[in-house]
Amino acid sequence: MTRTVVALAALLALSAPALAACSTEDQMKAVDPAGDAADVAAAPGELPTAVPAATGAVTTNGLVTVLDDGDGPELCTFVAESFPPQCSGTPMATWKWADHPEHEDRSGTKWGSFSLTGTFDGTTFAVTEAIPAALYDPMSEAPDPEFTTPCEPPAEGWGVVDADLATQEAMDATFNAAATLPGYAGAWIDQPDDATGEAGMNDPTKLIVNVAVTEDVAGAEAELRETWGGALCVSEAAYTEAELNDLAMELQKLPGVTTSSAADDVVHIGVLFDDGSLQDWADETYGAGRVEITSTLTPVS
Repeated sequence: MTRTVVALAALLALSAPALAACSTEDQMKAVDPAGDAADVAAAPGELPTAVPAATGAVTTNGLVTVLDDGDGPELCTFVAESFPPQCSGTPMATWKWADHPEHEDRSGTKWGSFSLTGTFDGTTFAVTEAIPAALYDPMSEAPDPEFTTPCEPPAEGWGVVDADLATQEAMDATFNAAATLPGYAGAWIDQPDDATGEAGMNDPTKLIVNVAVTEDVAGAEAELRETWGGALCVSEAAYTEAELNDLAMELQKLPGVTTSSAADDVVHIGVLFDDGSLQDWADETYGAGRVEITSTLTPVS
């Protein structure tokens, strides 16, 4: 059974279970996503210092913003929500706005959304093909990871055990209680196939509340049952949310980082480009499976 991830922020006035990397505008401007194109090899525990170069053609993993504020076009990895927008990114070669009329132009700044293909030498992206957003097929994007329910369904199926405690208020209280549990590792909502659509998303009786802890699973479940009467899965995690979030913050120092988050015992790091060396370094440093690195630029298959 496939399940749909339902963000806590959409249902609750609570923080999402993952730690998203946020940057102020000043921090954004200070980031050099391409870094130095020197040797990127690093010993385990020693942070790599440069973004690797691609040996062949690469393409963006979805749509990206291309922006030129007068200093030359950039493939944006951080975009400030202003008008016109501002961005910090990677310099682009062979880009001419006249060849790409599907863009906006305000106050001396040009920008647009494109799917790009080209070459990357570690510092500069040279475009060979650009597909504007209006012509882009989103089916070509890699699917987002899903937060699923690790518990086996009860014999009678997922359902409500106490209707009085299967309300939005009860769900809010349950997530607040979960955050105080010893060894708290995260919480999320899972939406089964038979509860799809807006109606199911907004109906607490059709959702599965998931909570992960690193200790005393049975005790955690008993405590959460004091506030929650809907479907509930309490599972065991290897790392607390605080441990994962600390590691996610530490890995924001990697060259070319675009995003960082932590959930489900894995730290997810987005980078401009990884030829495999960054993932190998992370596996050797932290153990296989603890850090997952994905790239904005991926090799053309």
